[in-house]
Amino acid sequence: MQMLSLGSSGLPVSQIGLGLAAVGRPGYITLGREQDLGSDRSVDALRDRAHTLLDAAYAGGVRYVDVARSYGLAEQFLASWLDRRTFPLGHMTVGSKWGYRYVADWQVGADVNEVKDHSLAHLRRQLAESRALLGDWLRLYQIHSATLESGVLEDGEVLRELKMLGDTGLAIGLTVSGPHQADVVRRALEIRVDGRNPFASVQATWNPLEPSVGAALAEAREAGWGVIVKEALANGRLTSRSRQSLPGPLGSLSRRLGRTPDAVAIAAALAQPWSDVVLSGAVTPVQLSSNLEAVDVMLSPDDLAELAALAEPPERYWEKRSSLAWT
Repeated sequence: MQMLSLGSSGLPVSQIGLGLAAVGRPGYITLGREQDLGSDRSVDALRDRAHTLLDAAYAGGVRYVDVARSYGLAEQFLASWLDRRTFPLGHMTVGSKWGYRYVADWQVGADVNEVKDHSLAHLRRQLAESRALLGDWLRLYQIHSATLESGVLEDGEVLRELKMLGDTGLAIGLTVSGPHQADVVRRALEIRVDGRNPFASVQATWNPLEPSVGAALAEAREAGWGVIVKEALANGRLTSRSRQSLPGPLGSLSRRLGRTPDAVAIAAALAQPWSDVVLSGAVTPVQLSSNLEAVDVMLSPDDLAELAALAEPPERYWEKRSSLAWT
């Protein structure tokens, strides 16, 4: 798998990264978790699953792993895996996030799973927690789901703290979600703290169903930011798991190319000229193997135009996403 720098940050990353959102906690919104995880959602079972996925990812050339404070025990699972590896520090780039707190108490049917807090105190508290687990492996720290409404991009204290952290060598990024992702990215690009923008990367949802942030990501890449794509499979909507409702162009294209729908969808994200890393959210080694095949899928301009016909209005896409159940 090709290695590259995450924008101008200098952080070495692989074209496909592994996100642990779906295996760091017992409940998540990925379609088909009942079949993938079964009934054993214990800490030990999910730790073993995370370690198995990390082993498979590393063997497949993955060198970027993405976690967050709100992903249950994902940071802990990753830390225990790193502790038993023998490769040198810097051989794997780890990114985490602050801003949400996991509150589901390891229950699948909890009414509330995460609570957002973008305050300075929460940044300091969660960074200390992340560093206690990941130590010097932590290379990228991101605002988790920055929005215009949360006010985090207008909070001078938070922005100065982030710049200070960047000055000490920790790359700083932000992640965005929702129908106004592009507005948030462009607002973040405008920010200056002591004459300099504090951000080195952005992580955004982009897939053939929701490509609306693409132009803003191109602007971010032009500014030197690294770009990480999340939810390239639309939480399972662009996989064979959604066979009954798989979008027609994706199904026909995957059959014509002899590739799985997930590999084609990830290949579409890899084909974007601004894309550095596309995250796999696999929960089984079989899914991960299929996702990694995307690096061998070459999509023509006609293929990409065919997939572009799948785009939904952003508001409709995010309404559908918000309706997905935590299972």
